[in-house]
Amino acid sequence: MSEEQLEKLSGTVEHAEQQTDEQSLSVDQGGWFPYPPSRPARLIPPIALAYIGDAVYEVAVRQYLLSKANMRPNHLHRSATGLVSAKAQSRILTGIEAELTEEERDIVRQGRNAKSGSIPKNADVLEYRHATALECLIGYLYSSGRHDRMIELIRRGIEHAEQHSQSPTK
Repeated sequence: MSEEQLEKLSGTVEHAEQQTDEQSLSVDQGGWFPYPPSRPARLIPPIALAYIGDAVYEVAVRQYLLSKANMRPNHLHRSATGLVSAKAQSRILTGIEAELTEEERDIVRQGRNAKSGSIPKNADVLEYRHATALECLIGYLYSSGRHDRMIELIRRGIEHAEQHSQSPTK
C-alpha cells in the first residue's frame, strides 16, 4: 500500500472513531438513541415531554410484563392496560408524589396544567391531567438524561400499582 493510501485510510478510521464518539455523547446527553433533544429538557413544552414520556413508560411497562413468566399476548395486553390507562397512571402519580423533588413536582404541575387539546375517552378530566403529568415527568427525566431516577420512579410506580390492584383472595 502506498503512503498516500495509508494516510487516506488512517483519516477514514479517525473520522469513523470521531463519529462513534459523537454518537455515544449524543445518547448520553438525552435519550437512548443518538437523537438528542433540540433544546434542554426544561425548555421543551410539557405536552412534548408527555409525548415522549408516554412512549418511554409504555416500553417500561412492556418490559416489566415480559419479565413475568408465561404471559400470553391477550394477558399481556390486559395487564399493560391496567398499568398504562389514565386511571392507573393517575394512581401511580399519587403513589410516588411524596418521593418527588421540588423540581420534579414543578414539572408535574406544568404537565398537569398543560392543555393537550384532546378530550379523554375513558377517563375523567382529572385522571387524564394527572396521567399527562406523570408522562411529562417521565419525559423530562428521559430527555434530561436522568435515566436512573426515571427508572426508579417507574419501578416504584409499578410496584404501587401492583400492590393496589391486588384483589383480596377469598
